[in-house]
Amino acid sequence: MLEERIRHAALRSRVMLADEAQRYIQNGMNVGVSGFTKCGDVKAIPKALARRAQRSGEAFKINLFTGASLGEAESILAKANLIDRRMPYQGDPTLRAGINKGDVRYVDQHLSHMAEWVRGGILDIDIAVIEATAITENGGIVPTTSVGNSATFVQRARQVIVELNLSVPTSFEGLHDIYLPKDRPYRSWIPIQTVSDRIGTPYIPCDPEKIVAIVVNDEPDSDSKIQSADGDTQRMAEYILEFFDWEVRQGRLPDNLLPLQSGVGSVSNAVLSGLKRSRFENLNIYTEVMQDAVFELFEAGKVNYASASSFALSEKMSRHVLSSIDSYRDKMVLRPQEISNHPEVVRRLGVIAMNTALEVDLYGNVNSTHVTGSKMMNGIGGSGDFARNAALTIFVTKSVAKDGRISSVVPFVSHVDHTEHDVDVLVTEQGIADLRGLAPRERARMIIEKLVHPDYKDALLDYYTRAARRGGHTPHLMEEALSWHARLEQVGDMRKTRGLVRVQ
Repeated sequence: MLEERIRHAALRSRVMLADEAQRYIQNGMNVGVSGFTKCGDVKAIPKALARRAQRSGEAFKINLFTGASLGEAESILAKANLIDRRMPYQGDPTLRAGINKGDVRYVDQHLSHMAEWVRGGILDIDIAVIEATAITENGGIVPTTSVGNSATFVQRARQVIVELNLSVPTSFEGLHDIYLPKDRPYRSWIPIQTVSDRIGTPYIPCDPEKIVAIVVNDEPDSDSKIQSADGDTQRMAEYILEFFDWEVRQGRLPDNLLPLQSGVGSVSNAVLSGLKRSRFENLNIYTEVMQDAVFELFEAGKVNYASASSFALSEKMSRHVLSSIDSYRDKMVLRPQEISNHPEVVRRLGVIAMNTALEVDLYGNVNSTHVTGSKMMNGIGGSGDFARNAALTIFVTKSVAKDGRISSVVPFVSHVDHTEHDVDVLVTEQGIADLRGLAPRERARMIIEKLVHPDYKDALLDYYTRAARRGGHTPHLMEEALSWHARLEQVGDMRKTRGLVRVQ
């Protein structure tokens, strides 16, 4: 089995246990690891580091750099208090608590940007830990279920540890397309003109001398906990599909739409899943993550081709995909995230971007990261990469949260991730608002009419009416703009009026 998986004969002598390999990682190191949305992430080395900390009592921390969120490894490292600095995206409750207490220095960054920092020398990588399904004759690393930032980490790291995962079949080889831009200012255009274009190698190029250890394991990826569609998410999906149909009839979209990007989450998954029952066919996907719905669309014969950087699958779907990967080989590709999310390619292909918001405001600004402006959830992820450069940018959110105590449509968002300039369409279960070509006052009236929950509609209309009387291109009452968030923090409910500073 090792001869099949490690085809570079000299590297077979570097196979060792995780407890031995982890000793290459020292206090204060910048460690770049594979993993994107819980897929293709390292599994053995983080556990070995935690055992080392518990066993020896040694005080050490690492700076952890990834593609996006990890599975169990992120929680293990956070609980062991081993993370000093973290970027560019995370999704673990324990780590989130450390970030919001200030114990972990978290840098929230656009996913397509981090590789540029590494390539440009802003971030040095001491050691890369990369999950693989095989190592080629020339030392090339064949990734598993994600690519993320792995290729850049390997390119720039001083040393590399490979986690050889036997649970991923060797038939994954050939699924990936590894292409890295040249250093600036000698960079050429990225020659992707269709979703299915392949422009690189099926493995991550690596100098075999860099590989200091190979750890063998057979642990599966953590499964994605996507909630089943409920009535609200189904309604939002229906609004978007009706909107697509309208755009086609107006001649603004082709019959098979444009390449689709969908962020991770139940709403985005519901929208893609809804396409199974739509009239749309011959669809193409150009996204960062392939969720269950993408494979459901494959099975329904709706999708021609899908390009992403990672999977994000339920346990059941993951088993299906791993056991039948050969049937998808000519239908999809996994790329580095700086290519899957690259603004140049997104704009050239004319992607339709669909992502999730925590809250939106009267004028179309979107907060996708911070609760009440200061508490980090997960991070901006790739939504900004797509939002600014897509042909059509859609953000979705339920109109209320926490049993109605929070309105997701507010006078002014408490943190801005996507400005009104990058937002075309907003959707809640109450309706859909096409903001294209509208001035701020027009946007405000449409958002109030179409998107706001009935419990908050009168209050938001009252705020806007009084702000408009005061004047301004984008009317606001600065004394009240964040008062809804202040009430939430003070009394736990945006509907309560205690503490409201009301301006006539």
